[in-house]
Amino acid sequence: MRPKSLVGLVVAVILVMAKIMWADADTSKTRTVVIGFTASQTGKLNVEGTRQINGLNLWIEQVNAAGGIKLPDGTVIKVAAKFYDDESSKSRVQELYTKLINQDRADFLISPYSSGLADAAAVIAQQYNRIMITAGAASDSTHKKGYTVVYQTYTPASRYLTGAVDLLAGLDPKAQKIAIVYEKDKFCTDVVNSLTSYAKQQGLQVVLFEGYDSGTTDFAPFINKIPAKVDAVMGGGHFADTSTLARQLYEKKVNTKMIALLVAPPEDQFAELGDAALGVIGPSQWEPLVAYTPEAANSLNIAWIGPKAGDFIARYRSKYKEEPTYHSAGGYVAGLLLEKAINQSGSTATAKVKEVLDHLDIMSFYGRLRFDQTPAGHGLQVGHDMVYIQWQQDAQGKLVKQLVWPEAVKTAAAQPIKAR
Repeated sequence: MRPKSLVGLVVAVILVMAKIMWADADTSKTRTVVIGFTASQTGKLNVEGTRQINGLNLWIEQVNAAGGIKLPDGTVIKVAAKFYDDESSKSRVQELYTKLINQDRADFLISPYSSGLADAAAVIAQQYNRIMITAGAASDSTHKKGYTVVYQTYTPASRYLTGAVDLLAGLDPKAQKIAIVYEKDKFCTDVVNSLTSYAKQQGLQVVLFEGYDSGTTDFAPFINKIPAKVDAVMGGGHFADTSTLARQLYEKKVNTKMIALLVAPPEDQFAELGDAALGVIGPSQWEPLVAYTPEAANSLNIAWIGPKAGDFIARYRSKYKEEPTYHSAGGYVAGLLLEKAINQSGSTATAKVKEVLDHLDIMSFYGRLRFDQTPAGHGLQVGHDMVYIQWQQDAQGKLVKQLVWPEAVKTAAAQPIKAR
């Protein structure tokens, strides 16, 4: 009996050891990648920066809740976030992104919000060969420096307000003169320089081109320079200054057919300006009113990734108790891009993930995304297009956002600014 008992014991031990080894092997298939980023939780960019991070955090939560990113070989990638408040400061950005890489061992990076801060972070990303998705940065010039691991999700600044010129032509074919008043930062300067060139190509006169310092609150010196009978006022900067500029244009009764301003108008808070918001147009990277669908992706023979717009909007509302903006969508889509590239490459290695990103052509609820592959503009966004909203009144006189351009997605015709 002892030999049988001994054999039984040996078999039992072998089975237990096999189970332990199987469990260890299974556990080794689960890995964690660290995504590092800074968030402008304080400073002038806190509104936009916070919403961008809300979108990214929603993606991280959903990926992990679904079990992680599943690779073809059975490996499961869980996502951990490491972030700091950059205080909307360039000097802190480079210090913090260096820390994210060297101390926090971030595998991938997401940029801070704004072109200036993202440009500062891009230097560090390239120096340490870490892939960075610029979730909230539109400047073209960042991608003209020979960087190879920086990828843009926003429509570039060079195409940010050019659609407003086309919209003006439809609103008034006889329009001739525009005034440009803008914040003198990297993003806004890139936007208005391209706007000026395009406006002149279309036969318009730029009768005023004035830049104001970041943090400006009194726009009277600039508004007083706007000539009478100007057909459009364009420009602005970020949320706080653009909102103040719009209010003071109204208070000073500037009469023009169109006001098209950056960043602030698509935000729901802009409606708090009341009559000063009425008629104001703003370019947006994405709006809940825009309906991109898997069917649209199929018609272009490209892949669809992520949830439909309704699902994203519902989940965002549930978590944050507010409507998502394009800043929120940009943060979420930055995560989707990394998820797709990691999954398709079957790896978290920089070279393999980069290879997928370089050749990616996809669509999500946010629209189409595709990157410039040339050395002269590597990572520049070439697939995504802007949409334009305008604050109008509904039948009850309430301020509502309408999509007014391009024609393919508009929900209402653009209206001229009412006489003031």
